[in-house]
Amino acid sequence: MIEVKNIEKTYRRGDGTPVAALKDVSFKIEQGEFVTIRGASGSGKSSLLNILGCLDTPTSGSYLLEGEDVSHYTDTQRSHLRSRRIGFVFQSFNLLPRTTARENVELPALYTGRPVDRDKVLFLLDRVGLGARSQHFTTELSGGEQQRVAIARALMNDPSLLLADEPTGNLDSTAGQSIMELLTELHKEGLTIVLVTHDEETASYAERLLFIRDGVIATDRSQPGKTSTTSNHSERQS
Repeated sequence: MIEVKNIEKTYRRGDGTPVAALKDVSFKIEQGEFVTIRGASGSGKSSLLNILGCLDTPTSGSYLLEGEDVSHYTDTQRSHLRSRRIGFVFQSFNLLPRTTARENVELPALYTGRPVDRDKVLFLLDRVGLGARSQHFTTELSGGEQQRVAIARALMNDPSLLLADEPTGNLDSTAGQSIMELLTELHKEGLTIVLVTHDEETASYAERLLFIRDGVIATDRSQPGKTSTTSNHSERQS
């Protein structure tokens, strides 16, 4: 599903000084895995997620998504790939204001130029428990409900990969637990999920943990009590 080989990512400060965000990062994620990426602020986890989501490209190394090397795709190529293969869920929901839940879920189809399947939109809203609130404006929804709309939107184009960046970060504990239970259900149905979080409890829902420190994968291990539907990963230290 995902194969990252010797990825390096270097940024430059305003004065031209190079800053290495990722250093020789390599790992694989199999189809259907649920993987958490953890690390302190500035550890490189956001840089890594941006590369996995084709929002950015590595300075060197390669990134294979479903066997296709997308490391140095153009902006247009990456945009096309994102809209068709990758779903995104963000901490701040990123829903459009003054629009309904239904209209937000329709957006990915509109961006690809496809006809909007209204039955599918309503099915997805029902799938996340919001079938009765499809015509409600986002401002009329709670934080947990808004995140459920965001998840339905992420699923609209049938992505093979779902990337979640701190999906419970703006939610209370009850709403956060509900969102993680929903993501767990989607994983059990076969969706590949990669989730970035700083929260240990949120991370515990995944079957595998990647811990990144100073741009390096410091730990890659299976989570205690979690049974992988794919291969097992023993702990290794970088």
